[in-house]
Amino acid sequence: MTEAVEYDVVVLGGGPAGENIVDRTRAAGLSTALVESELVGGECSYWACVPSKALLRPVLARADARRVPGLAGAVEGPLDTAAVFAHRDYWTGNWKDGGQIDWLDSIGAHVYRGHGRLYGVRKIAVTSPEGEHHVLSARHAVVVATGTRAVIPDVPGLAGARPWTSREATSAQEAPGRLLIVGGSVVATEMATAWQALGSQVTVLVRGPRLLPRMEPFAGELVAETLREAGAVVRTGVSVEAVVRDGSTGPVTVVLEGGEMLEGDELLMATGRSPRTEDIGLETVGLPAGEWIGVDDSCRVPGHDWLYAVGDVNHRALLTHQGKYQARIAGAAIAARAAGNAPQDTGPWGAHAATADTRAVPQVVFTDPEAAAVGLSLAEAERAGHRVRAVDYDLSKVSGAGLYADGYRGRARMVVDLDREVLLGATFVGPGAAELLHAATVAVAGEVPIARLWHAVPAFPTISEIWLRLLETYRG
Repeated sequence: MTEAVEYDVVVLGGGPAGENIVDRTRAAGLSTALVESELVGGECSYWACVPSKALLRPVLARADARRVPGLAGAVEGPLDTAAVFAHRDYWTGNWKDGGQIDWLDSIGAHVYRGHGRLYGVRKIAVTSPEGEHHVLSARHAVVVATGTRAVIPDVPGLAGARPWTSREATSAQEAPGRLLIVGGSVVATEMATAWQALGSQVTVLVRGPRLLPRMEPFAGELVAETLREAGAVVRTGVSVEAVVRDGSTGPVTVVLEGGEMLEGDELLMATGRSPRTEDIGLETVGLPAGEWIGVDDSCRVPGHDWLYAVGDVNHRALLTHQGKYQARIAGAAIAARAAGNAPQDTGPWGAHAATADTRAVPQVVFTDPEAAAVGLSLAEAERAGHRVRAVDYDLSKVSGAGLYADGYRGRARMVVDLDREVLLGATFVGPGAAELLHAATVAVAGEVPIARLWHAVPAFPTISEIWLRLLETYRG
């Protein structure tokens, strides 16, 4: 094999987590190579977070405007779909990654385009799209940041039916007349919200009892209510038994348990993610191929003092912002070890511990209404053995919410650890609720005592006055 080109750090995967590792290691003065087989910027930049929010922003802005007296009549009628798609295409760079490459060049990182595979300790072989071969070695660390791909379930007829995944749903250039969506979590609910507003007749098929099953029950209930009012069909407790599609075009038919058939023009399977680890050489270092990569709190793989995994691939928290957070933690740990120092700050909330992955993960679902949560839900806190109390409040009763929109509907919950009197989690559902989340994240991550939160006075008249109402309810 060709003689290896040596770097301090080699990163396999150029999504947000991989880019942030490069940023941190280069800032520490370590030479770093990045290997990427597709577009630098990854799933989030081109087929997930960025394009989906570009599609959803006009949808949610119009929904909000329609609830404002004096403005509602000015925003009747359909969205300008061509303008919406052009806005989406702009934010994805028209699916070109020149901007990311320019940034990597500016910080002195080396980019290798192609498929990278481990072939032993600290070694990566790269095959370019043109068939060229490169061999890289890492003095200090190899970081796996290859992310995930959409799961296509083993349903009869599905593989040949050309189903949409999140990639097609966020990059399509026209609205299908009828869109069937299988799934009930974030991708399913956000894409149902977007495409119903963009002109599709949407039907959502959920195996479980409700939408957004990992959030507080009221979140999925409020989202389903608004989707139905917008004209979508939301069905829970249904299972797909088979899919039929003849030819390369034409309608697709979903066969439900019991034999009922539903026809659509496109079918989106939003049924989970799997790790992209099946062909990256994990078996050459004694790890199973095709599985999630377990890591410690510094994102290092146990038993492999040179190998790290950040982002979705380690299954700690499948969110872009958490992958970037992990990269910052891992980058600090790699830099410390490269300097000959064992990371010292490894306790909870330390500089070398990704504690937020287990205690304070924030997430926003950009539906109508928005659903935002951080930390533990009531059910999760109870399962973990905490002695807790859930404090609920109707968001519509806050003056700021009533001023934000006529007919405002929303709900808030904070989960209080009764033994320590700190927040373990908080959930807000309602128009504009996403902007409430970071205050809750600070309270949960900082373990701010309830008694001190009482002195954090929310401005009147804002929706953030919900904090006062929750605390008043807790205090009785």
